[in-house]
Amino acid sequence: MHFFATLLAATSLILLAGCSTLSSINPFAKTETKNIPAALQEIKSTMSIKSVWSVSVGTSGAYVLSPVQVDSTIYAAGADGTLAKINAANGQFLWRINAGKSLTAGVGADSTTVVVAAAKGVLMAFDADGKSRWSVQASSEILATPAVGHGLVIVRSIDNRIAAYDTLTGERKWAVDRPLPALTLRIVSGIALTDQLAIVALPGGKLVALALSNGGLRWEASAADPKGATELERIAEVPGTPAIAGQVVCTAAYQGRVACFDLVSGAVRWAKNLSSEVGVGLDERFVFAADNAGAISAYARDIGSSVWKNEKLANRRLSAPASFGRAVAVGDSFGYLHFLSREDGSFIGRVSTDGSQIFAAPFVAGSNLIVQTKLGTVVAFATE
Repeated sequence: MHFFATLLAATSLILLAGCSTLSSINPFAKTETKNIPAALQEIKSTMSIKSVWSVSVGTSGAYVLSPVQVDSTIYAAGADGTLAKINAANGQFLWRINAGKSLTAGVGADSTTVVVAAAKGVLMAFDADGKSRWSVQASSEILATPAVGHGLVIVRSIDNRIAAYDTLTGERKWAVDRPLPALTLRIVSGIALTDQLAIVALPGGKLVALALSNGGLRWEASAADPKGATELERIAEVPGTPAIAGQVVCTAAYQGRVACFDLVSGAVRWAKNLSSEVGVGLDERFVFAADNAGAISAYARDIGSSVWKNEKLANRRLSAPASFGRAVAVGDSFGYLHFLSREDGSFIGRVSTDGSQIFAAPFVAGSNLIVQTKLGTVVAFATE
């Protein structure tokens, strides 16, 4: 992603737009080498990958619009207000509407409710048939996908307010205001839900666990310890959505660490120094992270030991990785989807999409891998 180097006052933001790294905004960073994207090397593909279906929902513009799976369907959106329900098996549109406003985040959904965020902090909910249910005004703009589940829609706006709304009525159930660091980035930091908790990524490199019932703080953990001589050097963020598996929640931070925490207490299970502009992927054995320089690393999920590292996609501005069968899939800013061996990190396959950036994390839906590009192409890939 490209970040304008715009510094505002104490609780203000550095603006997000779309094509270099976060490190490029820092005038104190080393500039001896240019961040030239690595050329793709020929690989011997041992994984046959095919496109099962492909549809277009419109460009995401300057925003990160991620699709979501609910049962046998995929919901996806475009920045122009397009919202679509797609058959996950064959890519057919079940319905396609326009929300009536330009969108800044989406899509969050469960079996009954579909939610997107529109310009100026408007939160909009629809039922599973695409009919408008309610619209409410949040305290400020929303950049991250709303979390939907357990009768609640939970969002974090860029003024660092976390608010929960009733899925049926839009009534606000609770709100929590968190302090903002002196400088923050206009970045997408998501929310993950468990049966009882909302795990929220926050500016300043923090993770917090809030009770779904009332927003009460259950624990707070640090994925980064801001340090440096200037406020700019002390910027720390937790991009992407925290990843939960079993009794751990894992994440990676910009100018921080890749780390896993105990889901009940927030205690650090393990942490390794790493700076990332995207979230992590995990499965039953590994945690996968892509760092600012374009290196992809795998760590043992239980103890954090390094398993492998692949540095051959340097400066290609990678998405968060996703575990997919025997592979780890990661997108880049040129529309390629790379498949690496889960066991040793070697390349085992590669496919192209529409040539535009894949920034939203790929995800697995049934036997398919779902990807949405910046130009709005939603593709389902499968292995042959």
